[in-house]
This record gives sequence, C-alpha cells and structure tokens, in this order.
Amino acid sequence: MKLAEIRDVMFSYGQSPVLEGLNLTIGTSEFIGLTGPNGAAKTTTLRLLLGLLTPQKGDVTIEKVNLYGNPLLVGYVPQQISAFNVGFPSTVYELVKSGLFSRRRWFGRLDKKDDERVEHVLRQVGMWEQRKSKIGELSGGQKQRVCLARALVHNPDLLVLDEPTTGMDVSARKLFYDLIEHQVRAHGRTVLMVTHDLEETLPRLTRLLVLDKRIRFDGTPEQFRERMDLRGGYEKVPLYCCYDDEQPEGVM
Repeated sequence: MKLAEIRDVMFSYGQSPVLEGLNLTIGTSEFIGLTGPNGAAKTTTLRLLLGLLTPQKGDVTIEKVNLYGNPLLVGYVPQQISAFNVGFPSTVYELVKSGLFSRRRWFGRLDKKDDERVEHVLRQVGMWEQRKSKIGELSGGQKQRVCLARALVHNPDLLVLDEPTTGMDVSARKLFYDLIEHQVRAHGRTVLMVTHDLEETLPRLTRLLVLDKRIRFDGTPEQFRERMDLRGGYEKVPLYCCYDDEQPEGVM
C-alpha cells in the first residue's frame, strides 16, 4: 500500500532551486535510508513530506487511512532534538506522555490505557527504569531513545527520522538501529531515515535513496553495492558513482 507520494516537486529558498523534479513514493513496511552529499536538501525533503514546507511546484500527498482503514499516523524525530540542556524541566515519562496529545484532545484527560502505552514504548526502547529522570540529565543516546519513544507512543504507520544517531557512540548507534529495525520487521511500520552512515545502516535497510536535487538512485542495498562495486568493502567511492543519470555539475 502507498503511504505517501511526492510528485514533480520543486522547492527553492531563493533564486536557485534546491530540489527540482523530485519524485518519491513510500509504501508499507519499508526501512528506507535517505542519503546524499552535504547540502542536498535531505531535511528539506522530509519537511516537505510532513507538510512543514510548501513546494513551489508539484504535489505532496500522505494517505488519509492506513492498511486497516484507520487514520494514517506519522511520527517525526527532527535533527538534533536530543540537544536538551541540563535545565530542561520534564521527566522522561512526562515527555513521552506528551506525545499522546493532539489538538483534538489537548485539554482532555489521558486514561489508564494511555499510561500503559507510555510504559510499553519506554520498555521497548529500554528507558523505563529512567522514567523519573529529567531529560537534561540523560546521555545523548538515551535522549534520542526517549525522543523515539515519544514518536512511537501514538503507533505511527510512518516514522520519519532526521539523522537520529548524531553524537552517539558505536554501541549506542547499534542499539538505536536495532530498535528501528525491530519496528519495521515486527510491527510493520515504515521508516524513512536520513543517514550518512551507510556502513552501519545499509545491511539493515530494505531500500536506499540518494538525493542530489532529485532522487539519483532508488533501489535495494544489493543494487547499491553492485552500482558502487562495494562487494569487497566500503572504500571511499564518490557517491555520484551510483547516480542513474548524469554526474553533478563540475565533476569530470
């Protein structure tokens, strides 16, 4: 089932478009990595998909219902959201619980099932024991897991992550990627994640997108490895070697 689609989108912050002719379709139960060179408008693409920005040309649509006929829900973890300072007043439990509020029920009361849901996602991400801790007291990896729990608490069909492991060490990144992969395989969620860390993420992905003003590569990790001739290892091969069309300007 198609969850979201971007059709022939153009977007510019000034005179020169940062995105042009952008086309993308997202389906169910996919673990999609979005990569590209610095300045390739990866975050902009996510913000367009989420309706936080409006394209100057083209259409962005997210389906209204999911595979089961229920309202389709989206969770979002922005870039560097884990950078809370030590004075941030909320506890882990309070921050995750706030993810259950919407405009419709902002002034409503949460019930026992809501509390059970908060506990469930905190246990999923391994942060239940820290539920009473202040957010500002946590490590970077712990903060990011809490942010993931907040995004998961309302059972999203589509989870959008913008470089979620920035600042984490190797062990924290592995734990985080394990959690995300579990969400796809065990719960059927679709994850769209901006990443530069292909060595660690590529074996986990079901699909890789390479963005450079538009989608230059869209395929499986196996197809990417073949295109980049990475079967023997992760040498420093220029990313444009995987492009489906012409090389970027200035490259000979």
